[in-house]
Amino acid sequence: MAGPPRWAGHESTPDTESRADVMTTTTTARTTADLVHITRGDTSVILRITDTELPTVLHWGRPFTGDLGDLAVAVAGPVGDSIVYAQPNVALVPLHSAGWLGHPGILGRRAGRSWSFAPETVTHELTDGDGAARLVSTAEDAAEGLVLTTELRLESSGLLRLRATITNTGEGGYEVMVLEPALPVPAVADELLDMTGRHAHEREPQRHPFRHGRWTREAWGGRPGHDSATVLCAGETGFGFRRGDVWGVHLAWSGNGVVSAERTPTGWRLLSGGEKLLPGEVVLDHGQSYSSPWLVASHGDGLDAFQNRFHEHLRARPSHPTSPRPVILNTWEAVYFDHDLPRLIDLADRAADLGVERFVLDDGWFAGRRSDNAGLGDWQVDTDVWPDGLAPLADHVHSLGMQFGLWFEPEMVSLDSQLARRHPEWLFGTAHGPGVPSRQQHVLDLGHPDAFAYVLGEMSTLIGRYGIDYVKWDHNRPLVDAGHSPTYAPGIHEQTLATYRLMDALKKRHPGLEIESCCGGGGRIDLGIIDHTDRVWVSDCIDAHERQRLQRWTSLILPPELLGTHIGSGADHTTGRMLDLDFRAGTAIFGHFGIEWDLAEASAEELERLAAWVALHKRLRPLLRTGTVVHADPTNAAVELEGVVARDTSHAVYRMSTVDHSVDWPHGRITLPGLDPTVRYRVEVEDLTRSAIQTHAVPQWVSDGVELRGDALASVGLAAPLTLVDRLVIIRATAV
Repeated sequence: MAGPPRWAGHESTPDTESRADVMTTTTTARTTADLVHITRGDTSVILRITDTELPTVLHWGRPFTGDLGDLAVAVAGPVGDSIVYAQPNVALVPLHSAGWLGHPGILGRRAGRSWSFAPETVTHELTDGDGAARLVSTAEDAAEGLVLTTELRLESSGLLRLRATITNTGEGGYEVMVLEPALPVPAVADELLDMTGRHAHEREPQRHPFRHGRWTREAWGGRPGHDSATVLCAGETGFGFRRGDVWGVHLAWSGNGVVSAERTPTGWRLLSGGEKLLPGEVVLDHGQSYSSPWLVASHGDGLDAFQNRFHEHLRARPSHPTSPRPVILNTWEAVYFDHDLPRLIDLADRAADLGVERFVLDDGWFAGRRSDNAGLGDWQVDTDVWPDGLAPLADHVHSLGMQFGLWFEPEMVSLDSQLARRHPEWLFGTAHGPGVPSRQQHVLDLGHPDAFAYVLGEMSTLIGRYGIDYVKWDHNRPLVDAGHSPTYAPGIHEQTLATYRLMDALKKRHPGLEIESCCGGGGRIDLGIIDHTDRVWVSDCIDAHERQRLQRWTSLILPPELLGTHIGSGADHTTGRMLDLDFRAGTAIFGHFGIEWDLAEASAEELERLAAWVALHKRLRPLLRTGTVVHADPTNAAVELEGVVARDTSHAVYRMSTVDHSVDWPHGRITLPGLDPTVRYRVEVEDLTRSAIQTHAVPQWVSDGVELRGDALASVGLAAPLTLVDRLVIIRATAV
């Protein structure tokens, strides 16, 4: 084996510390390899590196504080007669040339050749900046004319990010087929968790054992999809929100993608992910490079710790919204396509009276848009419905002190539109035509510079003309047969990047503009799109019973202030379920709160109650956008409890929801996680929700309040208040 690795740039010496966090290298003579140890945010990563191999992760997860010593020797497994059957090391990009018999981390070809990457030399650069430790390893295969670079970043939150880049240094085009970096997890991780779903029923968790073979979740519709895995986690059997080591990955990409879990007979368990490329979609000329999307990984003692690394990382971004999230009224379920100025002005007046701060006009305002079968792409105001344009409504909304928002679907086009008739070459398609319609629409190919410029110009003009503060950005058709004319070469990769550029260009032209990622509801929720937007629409379903699940599992990657959570009318428009106003409102306030309801049909009592919920949400906003999200692992499946605890643990708010009938009656106890175990708290029920508790069986603490230390509240708990199904109680805890 070759000698210790070559270091470019930063020189690390054994057992030196960087700031308060550990970033060391230790040479182990017996293996002539280096160990790199970095620690951030209560997470440690230990890697083995040499000058002929890409890094291998020996450990990531719980902090490691001891001397590394002969760790590389200690964990090196026996090789036997062949590394093909033993696999002592698997790199951040698993290589077929190294004997890896699992899914290759890289595949490509140059006219049928150069398909097996085998590094000849590898250099490594370890740096520290912006609170993150960064290891960049560059592997060169001169014989095949390729350079493969891996970049691993351990962020200050403890979130781990990994990507790979392939560069063509040879002659002739090199087609990238697969580039999927991977991270190992230990054998204790023997259960998998991911999500599935459908439109209006996203984020349905599913679990199964981590068996031999490969569990793969792919997205082929040009977006993560309503059945998106969201995360792929591996943990100790039965891991919950507050218990059990868990490791997981998320792909920060808004186009076609894959995450997978693979277990081999050689003892390796890998979590990997990357972009799914269509044939010929990325072909590199000499000197060109392609980078995989970031594979974002987290570890935690339970899912609460796992998710809060995501939240901390997002909140540390310079672009993260820090102002109070405006209470929204969105017009869709109030009026649908029935746009009538007097009716909408009345709706705006009623909204302002309730304390709403942002009024959003949804689909139906543009030319020819009286239903969902025409008009997409014609981003000009419909003068038949709006003879004076949108100014009368926008000006009135602004005069009430509210922001004005507008719905667009910039990536889509109706065949029945002036745009499609004038520029059929701007539509995605193949030699067979524009493909099957979905929701009566097709896809505008933003890879055409003129199409991109057209959409940017039309949207920018309207945003400037009407002082639009907020864009609800929808995406209602999967990308199938997405060929770029005139050659019909696959265009999903470029479309994804063009969408990011379009969002960024609008924000640059209109400072302060906010954008919501909506994709038929929850079909495009990922850390790629969130870098260009300010919130997501969790689902087109705002049934509060469904939303309990939707919000809980979407928060595995996004904090409350980025989750669009609205309260609808009594009869939900997607399920037909009739739900109590307090249950609807108490579910919606734990996010970026809004209303989607024809307020003219609400009674005076309902409006008064709704105003009280708006006021409560405004009081909670500072906590919701900065606090730590927590969940209690249920002892009774009918009762769910989650909350947000202030970062200094001085106060917290919890929501206890009864979501099903229970054999156990009474419901037993609830616990309040996340508080300082040494501090005494006063615990009380929020007055708005007292009426949900059945009066014949009220626990004494509900009547009088109670004072207990945080450790008692987390372990012993409180008698659960009894409510009917689909009722909730808000509980406040304040340090005494």
